[in-house]
Amino acid sequence: MKKIVILGAGTAGTMVANRFSKMLDLNQWQVTLVDEDPIHYYQAGYIFMPFGMQDEKGIVKPKKKYIPSSMNLVQATIKSIEPENNRVSLDNGTTLDYDYLIVATGCDIYPEETPGLAEHEWGKSIHTFYNLEGAKKLQQKLQTWQGGRLVVNVVENPIKCPVAPMEFLMLADYWFTKRGMRDKVELVYATPLPGAFTKPIASKMIGDLLDKKNIKVESEFYVERAEPDAKKIVSYDEREVDYDLLVSIPVNKGADVVGEAGLGDDLNFAYVNKHTFLSDKFDNIFVLGDAANVPTSKAGSVAHYSIDLFGENFERYINGKELVPEFDGHANCFVESGYGKGVLIDFNYEQQPLPGTFPIPGIGPFQLLKNTRINHLGKLSFQWMYWNILMRGLHIPLPANMVMAGKKQVTVN
Repeated sequence: MKKIVILGAGTAGTMVANRFSKMLDLNQWQVTLVDEDPIHYYQAGYIFMPFGMQDEKGIVKPKKKYIPSSMNLVQATIKSIEPENNRVSLDNGTTLDYDYLIVATGCDIYPEETPGLAEHEWGKSIHTFYNLEGAKKLQQKLQTWQGGRLVVNVVENPIKCPVAPMEFLMLADYWFTKRGMRDKVELVYATPLPGAFTKPIASKMIGDLLDKKNIKVESEFYVERAEPDAKKIVSYDEREVDYDLLVSIPVNKGADVVGEAGLGDDLNFAYVNKHTFLSDKFDNIFVLGDAANVPTSKAGSVAHYSIDLFGENFERYINGKELVPEFDGHANCFVESGYGKGVLIDFNYEQQPLPGTFPIPGIGPFQLLKNTRINHLGKLSFQWMYWNILMRGLHIPLPANMVMAGKKQVTVN
């Protein structure tokens, strides 16, 4: 019997496990998933928690509920990956041999990578919403905060969900307005990017939204250190941004075992072919989801679209056929903008977000690069789809690669 080991039972790992349960002959294949955390987190819900718009119950589910019973889920910490020997060692003393390895270990925040960030003011005047604990603590902080200068800072890219920092600021504008204290709050976005977003057309559109909401953008700000006692962050070019409350998106890194195995870059993101997800170094290792060093968003939509194509490609590959380089980096994101509205962007490796309609060309119902009520409802409905369709391995009838029909070419002045 041949063996597949999947490292990580988060979004990508769970999706691919469910696909394997339907496409592989499990009398010939043994599939084992390894994850140290028994809890599955709906990370897209973190953005709403600080404002009391999302409870923990909707975010947290047991992982075993979504793993096929035909597969073995091992709760253990991954000690090492030994690609030369086709095996994985776990902290419980178990060694798992494999014929094929699927790395889906995701990424996490590392505030300790930035001097001054994770020190005595962490959880007091410095917060994050990029994990459950941080989102809960930030909610508690905001309930009693009397106002001042709130700065959201991205330390370094790439990060999970690149639009989330802007969503937080726009929701903050809405939330403080509802509480009658918006005039007591200054909102600032300090980002290493030259604008609000990586793609020019979307950057201009979202930048205009931020400007209308009186949210200042401090661009090309590469933070070198935080000075928690002075309540300021300092960039490498010695620019300073003062704050009363800092909401940080710390350095995002992949799992240490990926770097230690020689599979990844200096942030532990694994080098892969961006169209097939096959490791650049080993022909029986694939890397999916946030763990991969590919030039697209680290977001659930990318995992969804890529795994739609990966399943069939993997099946061809194990039957001795060549991989088809077909995934184009397709991603789409609902950007929550407050006041019950949102923006939808749709893009890939080569094509930046354009105005138009999605998913049906000319019809929609979603409007691309427009701030609408229905886009907000789309964002909210995705939570149900995540738990009940994607995490159960069911198919959403949308093209995996980006469709240009229904989109309008525009230029940025």
